[in-house]
Amino acid sequence: METIFYDALKTIGDETKLKNWRRVHGGDINEAFYLRTEQGEYFLKFRKNCPGRFFACERTGLEALRESGAVHVAKVYGYKDGKDYGYILLEWIEGKKSDRLGEKLGRQLANLHRIPQEFFGFPEDNYIGILPQKNGRFASWIEYYRECRLLPQIRMAEKKGLLPGDLRKKLDVLLENLDRYLPGRCTPSLLHGDLWGGNWIGGKNGEPYLIDPAVFYGHSEFEIAFTELFGGFPPSFYSAYQEILPLSDGYQDRKGLYQLFYLLVHVNLFGSSYVPSVKRVLEKYV
Repeated sequence: METIFYDALKTIGDETKLKNWRRVHGGDINEAFYLRTEQGEYFLKFRKNCPGRFFACERTGLEALRESGAVHVAKVYGYKDGKDYGYILLEWIEGKKSDRLGEKLGRQLANLHRIPQEFFGFPEDNYIGILPQKNGRFASWIEYYRECRLLPQIRMAEKKGLLPGDLRKKLDVLLENLDRYLPGRCTPSLLHGDLWGGNWIGGKNGEPYLIDPAVFYGHSEFEIAFTELFGGFPPSFYSAYQEILPLSDGYQDRKGLYQLFYLLVHVNLFGSSYVPSVKRVLEKYV
């Protein structure tokens, strides 16, 4: 691995001695490493046989979030998407989470979501985890959510033999009736797109940082619904968010439909153990 470390560092102009490196644990998709040279500290994510433009998409997502001016992300020093392997070299962020940082993140995320965008989708396709994520440009949130979020995951799970026939039929009924539950009109916002508790960290500067995005322009409630699915956010996060951008009436009724997407993603990433959770969501709507 050290040869790869030196190659990555050389591309950004750091040819000083690699004084220390260690594995960083916590992710399921890539190998991750802390690097320290005589010039600085870095975080490197590495993957063998990575899909096309895998790390380029991550860079695009991080830069989109950075350019918003509303949230903090690690600086991208460089990346490579090669046939044999790929990597992304980032600023090293180290700090501890706290209720205070959660409160800051709530405010910052609300300010991100308050910035209106022109359409639903994104100018380019990307990934959620290692799964391809279709985007495009849509005027309708419901159409985008059906065609680019739910349907691709449903078809993927069906192809893998992970969806029982009765469940697939219920999903079809739900897809035909999304307009009964989701807002026909809402404003597109830039979303992190994969905001679970492991995708925000604290910096030594006292600011929260977002990592590992799967960005797109969507309904802001979609983001909040996922933060509630697996936890990892303090109450201060939600109260601060709603001080700036209150959730609309009916959010609790819609929340399960937005969490359904992420449950389908987990079915495709981790297997059938998440199918019962998909069933429980469907029981509320079909």
